[in-house]
Amino acid sequence: MDLFSLTAVSPIDGRYSAKTINLRELVSEYGLIKARVRVEAEWLSFLAVQAQLPELSDFGQTQVEALRPLIHDFNAEQAAQIKAIEQTTNHDVKAVEYFIKDFIKASQDPILIKHLEFVHFACTSEDINNLSHALMLKSAMTTVILPLINRLLSSLRNLATETLNQSMLARTHGQTASPTTVGKELVNVIARLERQVTQLNQQVYLGKINGAVGNFNAHHQAYPELDWPALGQQFVESLGLTFNPLTTQIEPHDYIAELFQNLGRLNTILIDFNRDIWSYISIGYFKQRAVAGETGSSTMPHKVNPIDFENSEGNLGLANAVLHHLAEKLPISRWQRDLSDSTVLRNLGTGLAYSLIGYESTLKGLGKLELNATALDTDLEHAWEVLGEAAQTVMRRLGVANPYEIIKDKTRGQGLDEAGWQTLIAALDLPEPVRLALLALTPADYTGRAAALGADYLAQNDVD
Repeated sequence: MDLFSLTAVSPIDGRYSAKTINLRELVSEYGLIKARVRVEAEWLSFLAVQAQLPELSDFGQTQVEALRPLIHDFNAEQAAQIKAIEQTTNHDVKAVEYFIKDFIKASQDPILIKHLEFVHFACTSEDINNLSHALMLKSAMTTVILPLINRLLSSLRNLATETLNQSMLARTHGQTASPTTVGKELVNVIARLERQVTQLNQQVYLGKINGAVGNFNAHHQAYPELDWPALGQQFVESLGLTFNPLTTQIEPHDYIAELFQNLGRLNTILIDFNRDIWSYISIGYFKQRAVAGETGSSTMPHKVNPIDFENSEGNLGLANAVLHHLAEKLPISRWQRDLSDSTVLRNLGTGLAYSLIGYESTLKGLGKLELNATALDTDLEHAWEVLGEAAQTVMRRLGVANPYEIIKDKTRGQGLDEAGWQTLIAALDLPEPVRLALLALTPADYTGRAAALGADYLAQNDVD
């Protein structure tokens, strides 16, 4: 059976293919092959132009330009040619080397053909692979993942700004608690997410090109007069990556673990958010705009389910399962090299793709939300007992004995309405100004600095 969206084993390339399409060119096997070809071509040019190997002295700009199509115009048909070569070599990186040599032969450039054996010069496969993986991850994060996270944050910021002053009954342990505002609760989430994004923006993507066991053995044997560590750093940095000078055969992948653990923390914050919004929808604090043609239940026509937040929660959970496994597995290698990381690295895009699906779903859900101020105000109006905290705290300031116990006796496990609150305060022995202030207090007013805290954060951390 041919592969298309309905026959894909993974929903990433099936049901959710439209959401993950922007990752295909970057973190698929095609993306890996494309990156390998780029690294090999760039290395050959570097050896001639920057390292100035004597044998490559006739390798000029004409030859550099002849290799440019491998870097800028590589396509799926060429990737298929490499896969065909791999059927014979049974080695994916060697197949790339042979493909480039065939490309050079086809160019009919006598200088390039003369220097054919400088393709993959002094390299082990991991020199090519580690740089390719770093390029893939950096590109995926900077062009797809982070822009979508920033769109999500922008949507959250807009919703927080609109709801900063909307009082809301808080719930601790699922029970009524001191009021807050909707916007302040959203700002709490924004601050957590933005802290993780700050770290993601500071992420380094490491690379090495130091040979079979990380010591430039072959490089030094061929050209002992050259400063290969410096040249290696120059080459890695020319790719937009950060040089790792101390490795075994493999770059140890610690930076990948850091990246995936960071992304996993962000995903966990979003799972927490998804569950909270789901709960607020369930108690009516938010409504969801019905979309024409959509069905919420196969038997209950009235339903508008919070499916987007449920979808996001599930997919972010899958993302974290993959991201956390890679973060724990990849930094571990037996002695100077084993291949247990190689097959795992083929799943670099999986955790990113499930994350992407989750972000898209949360963003879609946010676009349907409508604040239900009536429900929020009604809940506050039925929870005057939450003002007991204010009363006992003011009584403490005044030196009243056992204020907590006095208020507890009248409110614990008991609901209070406005009349009950008025009766409670009237019975207390308090200075008249204090009594009047407490009598004038309502649950909707008792939000402390919530709105100001939220507004201050948004103003001080303006991303525009």
